[in-house]
Amino acid sequence: MQAAQQGHAGDWLRRYKDLPSAEQERALQNDPAFRRLSPDQQQQLRNRLQHFSNLPPQQQIQMLNRMETWEHLTPEQKNQARQVYSQMRQLPPARQRMVTTAVRDLRTMPADQRDKVIDSPRFKDMFSDQEREMIRGASRLPLAPAGEGGEGGPPPQE
Repeated sequence: MQAAQQGHAGDWLRRYKDLPSAEQERALQNDPAFRRLSPDQQQQLRNRLQHFSNLPPQQQIQMLNRMETWEHLTPEQKNQARQVYSQMRQLPPARQRMVTTAVRDLRTMPADQRDKVIDSPRFKDMFSDQEREMIRGASRLPLAPAGEGGEGGPPPQE
């Protein structure tokens, strides 16, 4: 887990993700960084590990890739990602899907082309000014690509 890692984000999960839960728990208990955490933090990590273990393999890989990408963002980029994600969570679910789809599609374009699309009459008809700014901010972040299931989800917890 992140707090129990020695190297890159996700290393612990990559190493132990395929073990049965009892062996994962044993590995956690033997991890010095995990033992230094408070009981509440230890339980939070156990809960997150259980959630991760219940994800389909493709989603596990996507999560590990997002953790690795997140680790390499600057503090400013992390802050911007948190702000954009927080704003997006305020949108109704249908709008969230539209915005995240636009971000995913725009990430594949060069920056100048991306800005032209965001400022296009079509986008102005489809999205509010606030949504277009969210799209602009999110599409500029060097985040891991989203999978088939949509945008990668919230920024990882630190």
